[in-house]
Amino acid sequence: MAAVEIPRSLVSTSRARLKILDQRGLPERVAYLDCSSLSEVISAIKNLAVRGAPAIGLAAAYGLLLGLDDCADEPAGIRDELVRRGQALIAARPTAVNLSWAVEQMLDFAATKAAALAEGGWRDRLYQQATKLFEADRAACRAIGIAGAALLKDKPSVLTHCNAGSLAVSEYGTALAPIYQAQADGLPVQVWVDETRPVLQGARLTAYELMAHGVPCRLITDNMAAHVMSQGWVDLVLVGADRVARNGDAANKIGTLGVAILAKHYGIPFYVACPWSTIDLETPTGAGIPIEERAGDEVRQVQGVWTAPRDVPVYNPAFDVTPAALITGIITERGILKPNALSEHAPEATYG
Repeated sequence: MAAVEIPRSLVSTSRARLKILDQRGLPERVAYLDCSSLSEVISAIKNLAVRGAPAIGLAAAYGLLLGLDDCADEPAGIRDELVRRGQALIAARPTAVNLSWAVEQMLDFAATKAAALAEGGWRDRLYQQATKLFEADRAACRAIGIAGAALLKDKPSVLTHCNAGSLAVSEYGTALAPIYQAQADGLPVQVWVDETRPVLQGARLTAYELMAHGVPCRLITDNMAAHVMSQGWVDLVLVGADRVARNGDAANKIGTLGVAILAKHYGIPFYVACPWSTIDLETPTGAGIPIEERAGDEVRQVQGVWTAPRDVPVYNPAFDVTPAALITGIITERGILKPNALSEHAPEATYG
């Protein structure tokens, strides 16, 4: 594949429209959903048109505002409508904490004097707040890249699982950000890409991103990871996360736990990369992280082609939880942190 520009996961040019990259068509088809209503954004989140914890959160922040021009300028009514919308967005996908985090950031802002819901221009102020969250995520991803790139100086062969690149965030990525930064620094980085069944985010999205950036990579099926590690070809594992509990347990795409166990067996460092908005200090351990279960046809089919009996029972959890004991470190915009010390690094204030 020749080098190409990676399309943005989200494009917002006004408070009334949000363009969402339909990632279900990648890498063969680049198309955007032109959303003008809350229901369209919720559908895009549920159906994986937009995916990746930070991108889902940002889509919710902007989606909260779509159609608000029809809302009467009465503060109590505005607040009630925003809460109703927020609850509907949060219900769209339960595991990624960035979704509820972004909604709560917007609702908290709406409750302050800065929003001034009783005064004209409140819609624009809310839109500006959503844009602040977007810009803060961009800055966080850049900082994650810089912090994590140092790890690759003597460990340039990386294995990753699922997609935690620019398609999953505002820009640049989380788990892929250190790889992009290392490449920019002239380091000889290379990546083993797990295909990530059942929806193939690694094969469709991560391989697409890495090739577009000119990063040397090889695609493998998920059940090849142990063999590749056993040959000494993997120096470091780097994955993203959808929620990290206070004790450092991390929920990520299904299959991540197996990769972490393999890495432990072969003595390979295992790092999680995520913005601070993915850290959930209100959830003590991974046992409290809700795990989304998705439709069985995602397993019975591969890209719309039936590969199993149509009526075979299916168990399809979208995520699993990697215990903190298997995680070497968590790379955030605040630096590389030990999983058991997250609460010591909590910021005094959140974005915005």
